[in-house]
Amino acid sequence: MTFVARYALSLHGWPEAMRLRLVVLSDIHACSPWMTAARLHAICAQANALQPDIALLLGDYAAGPRFSRELHAHDWAGALSSLAAPLGVHAILGNHDYDGYERHDLAERETASETALRAVGIAVYVNRAVRIAHGGGGFWLAGLGDQFAFARGSHGYLKGLGVDDMEATLAQVDTDEPIVLMAHEPDLFPDTPERVALTLSGHTHGGQVRLFGRTPVVPSRHGSRYVHGHFTDGRKQLIVSAGLGYSGLPLRIGTRPELVLIELGGAQR
Repeated sequence: MTFVARYALSLHGWPEAMRLRLVVLSDIHACSPWMTAARLHAICAQANALQPDIALLLGDYAAGPRFSRELHAHDWAGALSSLAAPLGVHAILGNHDYDGYERHDLAERETASETALRAVGIAVYVNRAVRIAHGGGGFWLAGLGDQFAFARGSHGYLKGLGVDDMEATLAQVDTDEPIVLMAHEPDLFPDTPERVALTLSGHTHGGQVRLFGRTPVVPSRHGSRYVHGHFTDGRKQLIVSAGLGYSGLPLRIGTRPELVLIELGGAQR
């Protein structure tokens, strides 16, 4: 069984009466032999057993580690199609979902990951926000375009190497209801407006290797600042998932793959 990281949060502007149960999957890195379609099916079954109201996917479906064989997008998307939640399954893309693409390619075609997700009925958000009615009220679910889509070979993870557009995304919000933001990388969190109650990210794999309390390599321009867990900054909050798969080398030391379960509002179940 995959470990479940559980959070019960009180968010600024979130009505106590509006209870919401979110399950989050991130950094799948589908491949053989470590993240096969069968294993992903089992993870999805475990996620469904948590009885979420909504399921969120935070990117990096493709690109397994070294010494692996990538799964066809049809196979991993088919496994993800088994996720079930009353408010639907919603996804963003990660930096590895842009591997093999240049910026000019996006004017002519979407990525294989986006096509595969849409083909199985999973909504994909690239700088998009939608209102979701729930519990007699509602909230906004926003999905940011990936911040490091074209950062290959850049160890600095500088701004301007992605397809993210925070301003355009939040401009779609036209009520004062709370916003939950999906953003593959946590790097933007210090610059995120306090209007965003909760940001959900992955990408870091919890450092993937943690030795003596330190994470030597974290793919973030903030280093280990937002490597894993729950963070607050004024009224806004951030959850960073350690993800499910591997990147680089197929090993984890001092970290473990995880599903994330977040409960919002009221007395938790």
